[in-house]
Parts: sequence; structure tokens; C-alpha cells
Amino acid sequence: MGETNGPFGFPTEAIDPNSPIPMYLLPQGCGVGRDGGLWMRGQLVSDLVKEFGSPLFIYDEEQIRSRARELKTHFGSDVAYASKAFLCKAMARLVSEEGLHLDVASGGELAVALSSGFPPERIVMHGNNKSIAELEAAISAGVGRIVIDSFNEIDRLERLVSKDDPVKVWIRVTPGVEAHTHEFVMTGQDDSKFGFGLVSGDAKLALERLRVSEKLKLVGIHAHIGSQIFALESFMKEVEMLAPFFASAEVEELNLGGGLGVPYVAGEPIIEFGDWAASLKESARLAGIPSTARIIVEPGRSLVGPAAITVYEVGTIKEIPGIRTYVSVDGGMSDNPRPVLYDSGYEIFAVENVLARRDRPVTIVGKHCESGDVLVRDGQLPSSTKVGDLIATPVTGAYGYSMASNYNKVGRPAVVFVNNQGYRLVLRRETVSDMLALDID
Repeated sequence: MGETNGPFGFPTEAIDPNSPIPMYLLPQGCGVGRDGGLWMRGQLVSDLVKEFGSPLFIYDEEQIRSRARELKTHFGSDVAYASKAFLCKAMARLVSEEGLHLDVASGGELAVALSSGFPPERIVMHGNNKSIAELEAAISAGVGRIVIDSFNEIDRLERLVSKDDPVKVWIRVTPGVEAHTHEFVMTGQDDSKFGFGLVSGDAKLALERLRVSEKLKLVGIHAHIGSQIFALESFMKEVEMLAPFFASAEVEELNLGGGLGVPYVAGEPIIEFGDWAASLKESARLAGIPSTARIIVEPGRSLVGPAAITVYEVGTIKEIPGIRTYVSVDGGMSDNPRPVLYDSGYEIFAVENVLARRDRPVTIVGKHCESGDVLVRDGQLPSSTKVGDLIATPVTGAYGYSMASNYNKVGRPAVVFVNNQGYRLVLRRETVSDMLALDID
């Protein structure tokens, strides 16, 4: 296994694909027992699976809290967790307890946040096509900021809001920055469904409309250039492009969004929050943004992604001589659609034999009726792997459960939080009864 102490976490020597899983890809609370089994915060992972079944999402709660506190050391209170990465009531309460804000992008996410007791004044309401019902819910709840994404939304809000009780809003601006990431998760380029374009002049027109509004109080500018970004230069370019417009808006709040990348496989870089913060602040200084301006960020994946693993049980092993070996598990694209959507890469390892050499090339597939139901196309497992073994993918805390479906009527997995005091079930497994509940006889 290569060292990981090179620049930005790049290995300094070649990575042996047969080596054991790199431990830095696992949640911080993980360790290996004398028998080779995986532990997390004092809990044997295989025991958690025995209790709650598989597939199973297991989150290191202590790591999430530690990462939240680290963000606050660099950005103060100007951090909003992007709840689309992963949201349930327990997660919303954790975010509240750690003093972060919360961004939501639908009426459903807003409802979950409010049902958890999250302070509405610390909620940011996003969405490129908010319905009247969603806007009414946000206004009624008293959310802290509504991010305006279109001229139609300005019209809707003007009809819904009273002059006696104006709402605070941000303009979402498309800065024309093509971030170095997958095209499906790029959001800052000119050709985007999100926001008002700088180049087209729509951002200026929106600014002019909001300046004369008696119902909508413009307090900030918002932008987001994409997800899973490792190049800090992309964020620096974002600041550079936004600075003149921000100055012309004469507001105090500049939300630069999230999108910081995290390593999923050995060899991908590790970008520290401190480096991200320093690059944003230095870029703002060089661009002439006043030091009094509030630089706000919205991390999602970088907060929760590395804090979880998903554990599966091997159901079949099918070897096709000269072609590949398929290892089928009891989940798949229903609990992690990212490989199908974005060709995302993951590592795989044996939960009860963590330190074993992964000397058997395998393709990990799910149980769904799709040839594309692939979790790990070119993975490695110990040659001893057999039917009934538990295997896991790390770095599944973001956009796994939140994008899950019940395709083929396979229920969504359970989710467990583990901390230094013990563990708790925060989302139970979806059942057939849950799915039948929507049917009208």
C-alpha cells in the first residue's frame, strides 16, 4: 500500500492493488480486532449486522461531530450543512447541536428538519423549481434565507409575501465556472438549470428587480459550482468571477456553496478543510471583497461521506473463466446509485478479515434486474471470500441512502449511528408493508 503523506494526500509510491484496504478510507473510529474483524467505536461491525441485518449503513457519529467542529474553527458559524447528502431527524439534530446551519432543497427536506426541532431561522431553502406549497411552508416556518433561483420564483414570492413581513433572500448566481468534476455534478457553468447567469446578464436583471422589492430583502449572493471537486483553483476562480457582482449588490453575505471532494479509492487526494478555507479567504482578499463580508460555505459530502460504511452479505459468486468473477450482494443500485449514475469508484473489503491481502479480482454487483447494477467494477477481495461473508464499501455517508430507491421493491437499508457511548438505530429498514402502504385497493 502506498504512503499517503505526499502533497494533498497523494500517495508517494505506487499502490499495490492487492494490499489490504487503506485504513484512512475507513471512518476514524474504526480498528481491527485480534481476529481480523472490523470494529467501530467499540462495536464489532459483524455484531451490528447480526442485530440490524444487511445491507446496513453504519455511521461514525463522533467523526461527523469532529468534522463539524473543525469546519467551525475555519468558518465560524458561517457553515450550512447540505442536507441532500444525508438527512434524517437524528442527523438534523446533530447538526443543530453542533451549531451549524442547514440547507434544504425541497419541502420534504424542510419537513424533516422542522420535525427534528431544527431552528427555522438557521435553515436555508434551496431549489431550482420551488412550488408554491414549498415556498408557503418556508415562509410560514420562518426560514432564515430563501435562495431565489429564477424570475418565476421572484413572481411567486411577490404574490405570497406581505410587505409587513418581508423575507430575507439570496440570489443564486451562475458564475460561468466549469469545475473539474463529472459533468453530471457540474452546476456553475453557463449552461445550467441553476441560478441566474452572470454572462447572460440575468443576474444583473434579478438584482435590479430585488432592489426595488418591498417584500423581498436581498441580503446575499449564492453560488455553487459542482460536487466532488479536488482542484482548489476551481473555487478560487469562482470567487474571482463573483467578486464584481458581489460588490455591485452591496450586500454582506457571500455563500460559495460546497462541493469539496473526498477520496473514495486509494490514490485520490485528501483536501483539508483548512486548505479550503484559506484558499477561499485569500481569493476573496485578492478579489477585493471586504474583510467584513460573511464568507459562507455549504459542505455536505465532505462532512458525512467519509464517516460511513455500507455492509453487505455475499449471496452468490459466479466465475466466468477468462472474463471476470461476479460477487453478488444483497443490495446494489437501490442503496448506492452513484456508480451507475456517475461511474463512481469504490473500494471493497472483507469485514471479518480486514487486513487480508485482496488478491482476487472481482466485480461487485447488486441483486437488481439490471446489467448495470454494479457497485465496484474492478475490485479486489481476499481469495478466501465465500458466500455468506460480509463485505463493505467505505465512504458511503453521502448520496447513498439519500439517493436510495426501492427498485424491484427491495427495501431501503437501516442506518445505525455509533458513538463512544454505544450505538443507536436512526432509520429502520424499509419493509414490504411500508411499500404496500401507498397502494390504493
